[in-house]
Amino acid sequence: MSQVREQPISRPTVRFLSDELIKKIVSEARDILCRLGVEIHNSDILSMLRDHGADVAFDKNHVKLTQEIIDKALTSTPHSFELYDVMGNRTHEFTGYNVYFTPGSAALNILDAETQQIRKPTTTDYVRYAKLISLLGNIASQSTAFIPADVHENISDSYRLFLSLLLCEKPVVTGAFTIEAFEIMKHMQVVVRGNEEELVQKPLAVFSCCPTSPLKWSDVTSQNVVDCARSMIPVEFISMPLSGFMAPVTLVGTLVQHTAETLSGIVISQLTHPGAPILYGGSPAAFDVRYETTPMGDIVTQMIDCAYNEIGKYFGIPTQAYISLSDAKQLDAQAGLESSMGATLAALAGINNISGPGMLDFESCQSLEKLVLDNEICGMVFRLVQGIEPKEDFPALPRFEELLQEKHLLVSQHTRKYLKDELHFPGPVIDRTQTARWRAEGGLTVLQRAQREVEKLLTMYTPSRLPGTTKEELTRLMRAEARKYGMEKLPALVL
Repeated sequence: MSQVREQPISRPTVRFLSDELIKKIVSEARDILCRLGVEIHNSDILSMLRDHGADVAFDKNHVKLTQEIIDKALTSTPHSFELYDVMGNRTHEFTGYNVYFTPGSAALNILDAETQQIRKPTTTDYVRYAKLISLLGNIASQSTAFIPADVHENISDSYRLFLSLLLCEKPVVTGAFTIEAFEIMKHMQVVVRGNEEELVQKPLAVFSCCPTSPLKWSDVTSQNVVDCARSMIPVEFISMPLSGFMAPVTLVGTLVQHTAETLSGIVISQLTHPGAPILYGGSPAAFDVRYETTPMGDIVTQMIDCAYNEIGKYFGIPTQAYISLSDAKQLDAQAGLESSMGATLAALAGINNISGPGMLDFESCQSLEKLVLDNEICGMVFRLVQGIEPKEDFPALPRFEELLQEKHLLVSQHTRKYLKDELHFPGPVIDRTQTARWRAEGGLTVLQRAQREVEKLLTMYTPSRLPGTTKEELTRLMRAEARKYGMEKLPALVL
């Protein structure tokens, strides 16, 4: 089946793969799915695939797809979709080379602002996070960023979504780690929208669904794909091959595996409900055999991300990647280096949903201070992808006649007209003062400036405009869910 790559218009881009190499990778991935197959631990899905002509071995939870099944799934996959905030306003159009940033998701830890120690987060931390993310203008969506440790683990998924919908108006990237959590999480979205039809028309959240490398879907994750497809809730597929460990060591070999795993998810989604919205995403890594770690800030990891994004664009599917994050344990030079390089490459590659701001320590730790710094990185990147275009620059002679006559152009009409469009002015986290002024103002480090900015922004927070009755219904649902697991009271919210 032929595919058409959508090309950007008047914007700088980066590419790692030729069209010929993309076609070869896709061909090999399809061949693997048809000849070696994929393991799926969900009997209903296996039955569905058998009914479409796949070769299914129920006793082994194994299925070999056909080229026709793969073609059918790709044909029905939408080439774009939109996201809306809790108030029903459109915030995202996932298509072409549009890029949006969202914080990294589901961290187990948070970097404590005062002690600078990594610790388990609480509800209070999540409240501060949700308030802060609502005020960061370069980060278009929130995520269920970390897991509060002061609630029962069986409600950790729904509780994070509850707090996000209650406190912040931005759409949410989230996910369910159990089959049971999906229904309450869907119900919360329906409460916000008013009914299921309106939720379909104006999606509020994207659910992450993760196959297990190599070539395996668990019962939970595959059922999440089915449940989301039936409800037309957007899904981002997060294939996670590890180069040199749970995937071939070569980048091309890793891309073949990532393609096969993602295609298998697309098949499950589209055969369940043709047209269900998806993001062609992932979180692969180049495995570091020296330390047995999965470095997300590594340049090779970033190259893989950008490359599979090109494969997603070859299919005509909007894309996602865990990139623009760091493996550092503090807000230090390594954190800035890895995050800014990832954000730059991701935006130049046109990854539609860039997941990563705020994240440290191999996707396991969130930092509010890093979020405000990363918000500045995102702003720089947005200016970068605007590129360079003439703005009343030709003919140049009049401008230089004015410069020679006035000796400067500070108050020139041309300067005043284009100053904010052409130049980029970051916020106070980025220091641009001269040394003497920097010292006079306290000689603050980037960490200290970020800490100050977090506290300043939190004082500016205004509550979500979600109607009070909707907030009350969300709270009622969450309390009822908590009581199922022996929690008579939810943690007190600092509202």
